[in-house]
Amino acid sequence: MVTISDFAHMTAVEAVTQAIEKARSHTDFNAILSLNEERALERAVRIDKGEFTGRLAGIPFIAKDNFLTIGGTTTAASTMLQAFEAPLQSTAIEKLEAEGAICIGKANLDAFAHGGSTENSAFGPTKNAIDLTRVAGGSSGGSAVAVALGIVPFALGTDTGGSIRQPASFNGVIGVKPTYGMVSRFGVVSMASSTDTIGVLSSTTNDAELVMDIMSGQDSRDGTTLPDYFTPTTLETGLRIGVVSEAMTGSVDDDVRRAVNNSVEAMAKAGHTVERVSLSMLKYALGIYYIVVPAEISSNLGRYDGIRYGTRAQSESLTEVYGLSRDKGFMPENKRRIMIGSYVLSSGFFDAYYLKAQKARTLLINALNELFDQYDVLVMPVAPTPAFRLGENTNDPVQMYLADIMTVPASLAGMPALSIPTGTSDTGLPIGVQLIGKRKSDALLLALAKQLEEKR
Repeated sequence: MVTISDFAHMTAVEAVTQAIEKARSHTDFNAILSLNEERALERAVRIDKGEFTGRLAGIPFIAKDNFLTIGGTTTAASTMLQAFEAPLQSTAIEKLEAEGAICIGKANLDAFAHGGSTENSAFGPTKNAIDLTRVAGGSSGGSAVAVALGIVPFALGTDTGGSIRQPASFNGVIGVKPTYGMVSRFGVVSMASSTDTIGVLSSTTNDAELVMDIMSGQDSRDGTTLPDYFTPTTLETGLRIGVVSEAMTGSVDDDVRRAVNNSVEAMAKAGHTVERVSLSMLKYALGIYYIVVPAEISSNLGRYDGIRYGTRAQSESLTEVYGLSRDKGFMPENKRRIMIGSYVLSSGFFDAYYLKAQKARTLLINALNELFDQYDVLVMPVAPTPAFRLGENTNDPVQMYLADIMTVPASLAGMPALSIPTGTSDTGLPIGVQLIGKRKSDALLLALAKQLEEKR
């Protein structure tokens, strides 16, 4: 892996050229869908001439292919958008480029970010950076692998229910999901509007902290953004840390439990007060998520009909155009979530499913808030297991969804959370520990992660 500081001695052209060459040498992982070499080198030349300056001047990065970018396509890893060339860039990328960063390409993902393994891409699965027979995690799998392979020091991802944290854990990198509203979602293909967040995957907490500092802040084009509250910090005193008991039992792999406990012991040795806590609502979180989120997906994907957006199928009737365009443009997982979402929103079922799930979501948020009245940080695994084998869960959607059971609570509550490497399994697969904080405590989480990183 590489860091931002590794490029400090290079010219921008050298940094970009190295990153592109590395990307081309790792095509067997299928982490990157496209490279924008011409635009990247053009920006690098201008930076070397002194036309652009900033905290990331000349630093190459990769964006998940659901971020709108100028030059090349934004596909969301779907055939529906395979020819779409965006007329504008996302706010997050605009902010990074204003600081001199250079986007060299786009990373693979589960189509429309629907999935937890990056096996649902229309352009083939991304393979794990450590073991080519295993999944990269998802939906930001390509971004995680690009960082783990040392192609770039950081990559952008989106996290709706764990899509940054889980692939970060599976590939041994850092993954940050911010407080909902900390970073603008403008110019990013929507999945579920009440839980979508924009974050970063990197090899060090320092790099993650810098990128989040640059991207954070209010945006008039995204009404959910918060005034910029993010200020990097250091830990002056010990924290009150709660380890969620329900997340350390049941189907959690022994290797995962051991690795998380190692981090817990490191926190205690660093002077933090560590106690076991109960979150009884945890067992309902996955059920809440897979009602609320598909409902929002079914609404957000309504625009992709071959007329307003997306590749249009040819037919003589409008109804067939809609049907054929969606049939060809959506992956099976997209269709599954659309159908679930449409069902729970339909007349006669809205109260029984969607309304009840939203009420339960409020109970979950209240339970988390009560814990944060007593504790600064909560600790859980990122996923119940290390990376599973390619194809292992593709025919069992429920088993695939269960990989999200530890990450969805923070997403439903809009709270910041991150994954930091904490060890490996007996077979050498990376394992991450998840730190969760109350809203707007992003800087505190990164400070704790930095401390753990230094003690590894």
